[in-house]
Amino acid sequence: MADPKLNYVQCPDASGSHRMAYWEWGDVAAGHVIVCAHGLSRQGRDFDVLAQALVEKAGGKVRVVCPDVVGRGQSDWLKDPALYQVPTYAADMLAMLAQLKPTTLDWLGTSMGGLIGIGVCNALAAAAAQRAAAATDSGAAQSAPAVVVRKLVLNDVGPVIQWESIVRIGTYLGRNMAFDSLQAAADAMWAISTSFGPHTPAQWLELSSHMVKPRSDGQPGVRLHYDPDIAVGVRAVTAEGAAQGEAMLWYLYDAISAPTLLLRGADSDLLAPATALQMTQRGPKAQLVEFAGVGHAPTLIAADQVDAVASFLLP
Repeated sequence: MADPKLNYVQCPDASGSHRMAYWEWGDVAAGHVIVCAHGLSRQGRDFDVLAQALVEKAGGKVRVVCPDVVGRGQSDWLKDPALYQVPTYAADMLAMLAQLKPTTLDWLGTSMGGLIGIGVCNALAAAAAQRAAAATDSGAAQSAPAVVVRKLVLNDVGPVIQWESIVRIGTYLGRNMAFDSLQAAADAMWAISTSFGPHTPAQWLELSSHMVKPRSDGQPGVRLHYDPDIAVGVRAVTAEGAAQGEAMLWYLYDAISAPTLLLRGADSDLLAPATALQMTQRGPKAQLVEFAGVGHAPTLIAADQVDAVASFLLP
């Protein structure tokens, strides 16, 4: 397996700035960029298999970019845990896109990465509309159209997140961070991740190898890659607060005009069947593909999952 190229972008925040890492596969000069954004406690190397498949199927004429959301992977940790929120993450992605300068942009987001994608879709569309209006008012021709999200893939996420899933995630997020070995870490992560669906031991160990770092306290073993403070915001969510946020998420979803593919684990406890059905009937009227024997969330390693994404994103 080839290794991706690691790059960084400096992102402003209330404390000054922080650095976000992102992994690049394929042709770094390609104008067609596919961003793959990971879930809450994951990191960009989750997409190694998918990214390589997309590059191969596109004949190398695509750039697949897989960021480590701030607080995860090779990215900085934030000084203020209260900033570990989707608006921060979306702003960081816009800074990354300003650095990448794509001419064609597709977005795939797993769970939290999908919510970030919904925010980015709306932000780019609003910026494009403002630019077009300004050009019309001034009578000046635009030198180039502003980039917007061409196609969107939402992996097991929607405007309604089941409260039971939030509670489940809160029981383990930020706890039990250190392990004696990679295998011990992989075993522990599998115990809370069996809903990801069938994986061979080799597949799971490879996924897990990017989820850990050497311990920083001088002790032997490894620790999980992320800042445990990413759990602060999750544990502060109440059932009432989650319900109040649904209206805004539906508003943002309904505003999306990009063709949208919705992936769902048939046994998902985060994206309910009723929510998925509603997403096919309103807004971008997403195309729904479900995977049997999988819960939250499909890892996009299995051949049928990869094929579903590739056939939607690539001509």
